[in-house]
Amino acid sequence: MADCLISMATVLRSHILSSAALPARPTPFPTSAHRFSISCNLQSTGAFAVPRRSVMALILSSCIFSQIERNVAFAQQSVDFREFIDTFDGYSFYYPKNWIQVRGANADIFFRDPFVLDENISVEVSSPSSSKYKSVQDLGPPEEAGKAVLRQYLTEFMSTRLGVRRESSILSTSSRIADDGKMYYQIEVNIKSYASNNELAVMPQDRVVRLEWDRRYLSVLGVENNQLYELRLQVPENVFLQEENDLRRVMDSFRVNKLSA
Repeated sequence: MADCLISMATVLRSHILSSAALPARPTPFPTSAHRFSISCNLQSTGAFAVPRRSVMALILSSCIFSQIERNVAFAQQSVDFREFIDTFDGYSFYYPKNWIQVRGANADIFFRDPFVLDENISVEVSSPSSSKYKSVQDLGPPEEAGKAVLRQYLTEFMSTRLGVRRESSILSTSSRIADDGKMYYQIEVNIKSYASNNELAVMPQDRVVRLEWDRRYLSVLGVENNQLYELRLQVPENVFLQEENDLRRVMDSFRVNKLSA
């Protein structure tokens, strides 16, 4: 914006000097610092009010649109990723490098966005002593696996509060063969949580139900070492479209690795 104002002062000076028909001014032309002050305060005499205002409007419009273009370009820049490799449990994935690791979060690993607190990545690994998976297909087709994943989410989010209601749906289920030759299932579900603002009210009209949160959950399932691995992504539904490409890159990066004996 400072560059725009300096350019404005330069244009105004050229405009004033080129106006030979206008009467001479008794005071000398202002210095560079004075011109900047005039540009910032938008001061003008009656003789110059209309043309200077027009010039200023054109310059300000150019500055504003230029700034908008720079902001849009910045917003569309790709996110930088960092690879996380767990050699002990046998899996790896990419995550946004500005996300922070949260310890003690009931998961094998957990990262979250430092600004959007409802956005996070975690990995769950089944116990090697209680699971004997040979392939992700042991879960059945992707559709059946999707139902199991949704049931697990709803169980985890079960609430004992009065007036809480959950709505859920399976958005998509699919399978893919990654470059490591293994099959992975990808599951997407949506869960909405509603709650009453006054669950103890006697009259129904006093128990107004409101939307608490609306989230999308993306899971990638893989099997190796006789264990089931699940990469989980949680994101608020209202920001999913903005970050979909980055989230899908995280999903596609998930790999389960054979542990050495």
